[in-house]
Amino acid sequence: MSQQKIRIAIADDQVLFRESIASSINSFDNLEVVMQAGNGQELLEQIENMHNPIDIVLLDLNMPVLNGKEATKILREKHPEIRIVILSFHNEPAYIIAMVEIGINAYLDKNSSLDEVKECIESVQDKEYYFNQHTMTALRKGAAGKTGRKFILNEADALSERELEILDLVCKQHTTAEIAEKLFISKKTVEGHRNNLLLKTQSRNVAGLVVYAFKHQLVTVDL
Repeated sequence: MSQQKIRIAIADDQVLFRESIASSINSFDNLEVVMQAGNGQELLEQIENMHNPIDIVLLDLNMPVLNGKEATKILREKHPEIRIVILSFHNEPAYIIAMVEIGINAYLDKNSSLDEVKECIESVQDKEYYFNQHTMTALRKGAAGKTGRKFILNEADALSERELEILDLVCKQHTTAEIAEKLFISKKTVEGHRNNLLLKTQSRNVAGLVVYAFKHQLVTVDL
């Protein structure tokens, strides 16, 4: 049985870069670029007219008509199931933190290697997020002045010991299957705890859980 390919859309106004990265991604057996757009508005219009769903969007930040930040907000509202990877030359912590808080699943510098782009796409599809060392460092620095538990409304919402264990492993980029194996529980149980974590922390996605963990100093991740 052939492996189902990860369906990818790319939005970038730099045609040469967009077509080049699309061609490179299509060289992998498990990845397929099925849509290209020159700005966020074109991307959204094409998604609305697609018969088959998109798995992951690679999105530039600086685009005419509708930029990556605004496109991300609309995608999160209308298509929360689509996972978003920012691919940008802006690698300053402020950009990374702002986009992660909006709800992206990964953030890559445009100078990243093709191997890392592939790794990122596969991780986002499998684990829901991919944060490399640069992104993790940016999030930790950004969280330094934002500690506290303001999102936990009352004691009933406090995280359990098991939830903290799972949060720690999520931050270390373990898959659901790996967490289940380490904790000797089923994948379904892991997913249940993860859903509870999302509700309690009011996080948009698993990437948001990592941000929450750093903000509230709940985990320590070696970089």
